Amino acid sequence: MPTPSNMIPLGTEAPSFSLLDSLSNNMVSFPDQKLNVATVILFICNHCPYVQHILPKLIEIANLYQQKEVRFIAISSNDANTYPEDSFQNMSREARDKQFPFPYLYDETQSVAKAYQAACTPDFYIFDKTGRCAYHGRFDSSTPGNKEPVTGTDLTQALEHLIAGHPVPLDNQKPSLGCSIKWLSVNPA
Repeated sequence: MPTPSNMIPLGTEAPSFSLLDSLSNNMVSFPDQKLNVATVILFICNHCPYVQHILPKLIEIANLYQQKEVRFIAISSNDANTYPEDSFQNMSREARDKQFPFPYLYDETQSVAKAYQAACTPDFYIFDKTGRCAYHGRFDSSTPGNKEPVTGTDLTQALEHLIAGHPVPLDNQKPSLGCSIKWLSVNPA
């Protein structure tokens, strides 16, 4: 059973973070001094079939929209002890092999996922140039097995509104569906 997004209120200020990028081994922070037209924060992981289903189109869209001053930042928050395919080393390999055009950050403590109330992979948040949430939801209506084409329409329509200086319509805010974030297990004392 797929897990839906937790729909945070629009206008929520972006929680700040600084995480290690699996591609460059540098720290990446958000927000920083330079806010783009929009910033897409996406929670993904290596093993999720929902992420794998959209990944080629996601990379294509990121390449296109980064030319329009939209920043993309991917974050993996899964417990790599339980899901070793989502380890930092495997993230780095995946990002290089698939030629990610964006940083792929490791949220080892899961504090960023908790701050964003992320629930699933993939999960998309768009923050406007003021650092406020303008969109939270799905990439498009396609999921593995539903035979709908992968288009990225929901995400790109939201970005087009922001690029044009308009708010994202409320009816464009549909929860993402995917694999649940694999939370660290808590050992009782």
